[in-house]
Amino acid sequence: MPDTQSLTPSEPTMTEDSAWFESFEVGQRWRHFRGATIDEVENQLITKLVMNTAQEHWNEAAMADSPWGKSRLVFGLITGSLTLGLASQDTAENALAELSLDGIRFKSGVFHGDSIYAYTEVIGVEPSDRPDAGIVEFQHWGATADMRIVFECCRKVLIKRRSHWRA
Repeated sequence: MPDTQSLTPSEPTMTEDSAWFESFEVGQRWRHFRGATIDEVENQLITKLVMNTAQEHWNEAAMADSPWGKSRLVFGLITGSLTLGLASQDTAENALAELSLDGIRFKSGVFHGDSIYAYTEVIGVEPSDRPDAGIVEFQHWGATADMRIVFECCRKVLIKRRSHWRA
């Protein structure tokens, strides 16, 4: 993860003219503006909808003597999805396609009540076979409020070029 001492929260971008292919440069790093607290409803609803029957997610009593603590673990794909969602405002607002997710790692357990923040570094910028878009590769991290890294992945996104989509 990048040195978070040097990172400041990004400004909200939903209404700004940003996140075009031309906006990204290798080495850019930032903490995304918003965080989100994972409540029991996210963990229970999605874990049960996908039928992940691991007792660590479903059964509070089973966790009483577990090495993870006394509370149910949040399903990792919820943590990953939340991290990517928090990063998307700044990284995929002008996306045409998600191309890949690689190097997915769940680094530490997440529990009900943990707040997740997303961090990003641009690790690649390259043209695509489309004249109206380019490919940007991001490294994303999810961390709790106390900076415990809980998720990381590398993501490639096909992003619109401002020069072709803005008059």
